[in-house]
Amino acid sequence: MHIQTDDIPIAKTDSWKIFDQIHTRYDFVNHVLSFGLDIAWRRQLKALLPDEENLTILDLATGTADVLLALVAGNDAIAKAYGIDLSENMLALGREKIRKAHLDGRITLQKGDATQIPFPENTFHAVTIAFGIRNVANAILGMKEMYRTIMPGGRALILEFSIPENFLIRFFHLGYLRIMVPLLGGMISGNFKAYNYLNRTIEKFPCGERFCRMMRQTGFKNIKRRELMSGTATIYVGDK
Repeated sequence: MHIQTDDIPIAKTDSWKIFDQIHTRYDFVNHVLSFGLDIAWRRQLKALLPDEENLTILDLATGTADVLLALVAGNDAIAKAYGIDLSENMLALGREKIRKAHLDGRITLQKGDATQIPFPENTFHAVTIAFGIRNVANAILGMKEMYRTIMPGGRALILEFSIPENFLIRFFHLGYLRIMVPLLGGMISGNFKAYNYLNRTIEKFPCGERFCRMMRQTGFKNIKRRELMSGTATIYVGDK
C-alpha cells in the first residue's frame, strides 16, 4: 500500500530531549495553556475504549502518565496498562504519580520508542497516544507500529491538537499559538526555545481529514474523529 508522505512533516528525532528539559513544569504548563481542558479531553478517551473486560492497553509517548491515570483510575475494565516514552525524566515523574495513586500494580512504565514498540504483535486491546503523535519521529511508522501491536478488533485512540476549519476561530487560534503559547510556556517553564518548537509542530502537523486518511492508509478502519473546543483538538478513533 502506497502512502503519500511528501507533505507530512517528520519530527526531530531527538525531540524527546526537549521533554527531558521541561519535565518538571510540563504538566502545569499544559493545564495553563489549555485552560485545564486537557484533563477533560484525556478523560474522554475512557468512553471510547473497547467495550470489554480485562483490557490490556498501551499508551505511547506517555510522558508523566496522565493518560494512563485518567483511563485506569476507577475503571475495573482495565486489567493491565503499559506506557512507553523516550524521556526518562518524564517517566520518573509518571512512576511517582502512579505510586501515589496506588496503581503501580496495574500500570507499568518503561523507556521505549513509538516507532519501535517493544511488544509483540496483537498484544493490546487498545493503544493510545495524546498530544504526542506530532512529535513521533515518523508518524506513519508510529501508526504502523500501533496497528501491529493492536489485536484484531482492537482500537487506536489518538488525541492531538488541531487547527480549526472555521476562518474566524482559526485566525484567533493561530494568534494564540504563535504569540501566547511560546510566551506563557517559556515564562512558566523557563525554556522559550522548547515552546517555540512545540508550537510549530501543532501548525505543521496534518489534522482533520488528512490525518484520517493517514490512519486508513496504515490499515485502520471505521475511522472517526471527534472535534473538541471548536476544532482546537481532535480525538481520532480507528479499529483494526
